[in-house]
Amino acid sequence: MHNISNLKGCGTALVTPFKKDLSIDEEALRRFVEFQITGGIDFLVPCGTTGESATLSDDEQRRVIQIVVEEARGRVPIIAGAGGNNTAHVIKLARDCERLGVAGLLSVSPYYNKPMQEGLYQHFKAIAEATSLPIILYNVPPRTSVNILPDTIARLSEIPNIIGVKEASGDISQIAEIITRVPPEFKVLSGDDSMTLPLIAVGGVGLISVAANEAPGKIKALTRACLENNWEDARRLNREVWALMKANFIETSPGPVKAALAMMGKIEETYRLPIVPVTPETKEKLRAVLVDLRLI
Repeated sequence: MHNISNLKGCGTALVTPFKKDLSIDEEALRRFVEFQITGGIDFLVPCGTTGESATLSDDEQRRVIQIVVEEARGRVPIIAGAGGNNTAHVIKLARDCERLGVAGLLSVSPYYNKPMQEGLYQHFKAIAEATSLPIILYNVPPRTSVNILPDTIARLSEIPNIIGVKEASGDISQIAEIITRVPPEFKVLSGDDSMTLPLIAVGGVGLISVAANEAPGKIKALTRACLENNWEDARRLNREVWALMKANFIETSPGPVKAALAMMGKIEETYRLPIVPVTPETKEKLRAVLVDLRLI
């Protein structure tokens, strides 16, 4: 198993391929993991929100993670999604992931029930105490309606196996404050492709990416340039992939990225409700971006 205490670079928030009958397309998933690894990605994140985890059963989630672990064959770390708004259920998922041999967990903040900051602290503390795996928090207020504030992240960073945060608040001031408040070894990763450059500039260590589903090599190159303080190349690469990063969110993710991957021949364009196919207008915009980047 990989030690992710020094985690940095670009990881992919993997989509979950489905067949037309809505079952998991295991063969497509195996091929897709290989596509990602040969594309140079640093680590893989199955069963996050981009993987439509909210509509996967526990058995399906275990199976997706198992396939990704098997197909990776130790070549890159696997950080499995294990989050939700029922703490006891998340603890069960975390223990399942530990048995499957992942390197760490990505745990999204509870959604809908909108806990107070103390509730967030106690939720993540309970998960951390239930597993020996390293945990990366996932703060994405636009999708959860709750923001893990810098004070709370600073408190959580004192728990030994909470090692980082995927920050998707969109607030660079908040991100910069977190970086000043946590220990130097605590990992702050971008959860928004378009914030990668500024986040790393203020001290972040990488990205968990949606756009890397389509273009692992290009997004990895951008992340590496930022980490190497090669800001001229970083700005050039950021301009190159900007349209893709934004196109993936024309409609609710993962609708656009799955449509794009279907155009690329990687998966079938199949979703589980309440996610629905993107509009024809969005497809045309996506197609134009993919053509421009020579992805199709």
